[in-house]
Amino acid sequence: MSDALQLILEDTDGTQLETSCTRFAVIWQGKEVWIQTAGNGQLLIGVDVEEGDAEYANLLLRPLATNLVSLQLEMEPAEVDDEDEGHVHGPDCNH
Repeated sequence: MSDALQLILEDTDGTQLETSCTRFAVIWQGKEVWIQTAGNGQLLIGVDVEEGDAEYANLLLRPLATNLVSLQLEMEPAEVDDEDEGHVHGPDCNH
């Protein structure tokens, strides 16, 4: 499976441009929202991290059946400390 995303960009007049890339960003409310494949047919949507941010969010879309997707929000620390490196979020981690 390729990591390339097929994009169709459309102007207000309906003109379309087709291209492909491995990831792209949309600037929304002053933040870069990056979209890329995450392997196994999954799509990862993540927001850029700025200085002073404690966490950042990733949305992970997983296709299920024909008309279903699973959506998972993952909050990640902006800076990884050596002691937190192996942490896995679960029902007992209070996050």
